[in-house]
Amino acid sequence: MRRVPQYLALLAYVVFLAFPLLWLLSTALKTPREMALADPTWIPREPTLANFADAFGEQDLVGAATRSLVVALASSVVTVVISLPAAYAMARYRGLVNRIAIGWVLVSQVFPFILIIIPLFMILRDMELVNTLPGLVVVHVTFTLPFALWMLQGYVRAVPAELEEAAAMDGAGRIRTIIGVVAPLLAPGVVATLLFAFISSWNEFLFALVILQDPDVMTLPLTLVRFTGPEGVARLGPLAAASLMATIPSLIFFAIIQRRLKSGLMAGAVKG
Repeated sequence: MRRVPQYLALLAYVVFLAFPLLWLLSTALKTPREMALADPTWIPREPTLANFADAFGEQDLVGAATRSLVVALASSVVTVVISLPAAYAMARYRGLVNRIAIGWVLVSQVFPFILIIIPLFMILRDMELVNTLPGLVVVHVTFTLPFALWMLQGYVRAVPAELEEAAAMDGAGRIRTIIGVVAPLLAPGVVATLLFAFISSWNEFLFALVILQDPDVMTLPLTLVRFTGPEGVARLGPLAAASLMATIPSLIFFAIIQRRLKSGLMAGAVKG
């Protein structure tokens, strides 16, 4: 009975988190007449799938979702591949250069992104990466990397250095020690960083708006904007249906990754 208040609080928190998704589902199933009511209803009185048909009929949601998925996966994988050895070096090798690097990582998060839009566009234009998905991947990796470094170096510091020393005494080299001893213990950190990079890239809008100009290469967030009319009036039904479909890939990715996160935590505990 003493745990009942904890479960009630947890249930209330889950409902609080799920409310936007449930309201999005409710709006996607409503008719335009029901959405125009002054007193909104929680449950659609006459559920309809017309909004989903309109959303898929008017915009290439499947193509946009595929492009967003490619960009998000590429950005997250490249971010982890680059940040993992860099985070290991930042955590294990102390010195002036290390402190400067950590300080720069923190300072880089302070600058507003809007200040660097024009220089960034000019650099990508000179590299012929404007209006291309590889150019967007480069931008996402660049701006996800500092926080990924900060996350991973904390996980690396949590791994006892005595384990590496013991492996070295057994004759293992640096590379073998990192791969065989350190890497399994960093699985939770790698998975968390991968998830952060994927969600950041999947939801990113500002840089995609500036870099991508051709509708054939636009990602999903840019495609959702097209459900807003020239006067700024949004068509709530198709927009809610499209937004609901846009959340499904990220939910599936998170469901898959969280299993790996739990197994990584258990492996790290056993290994430690």
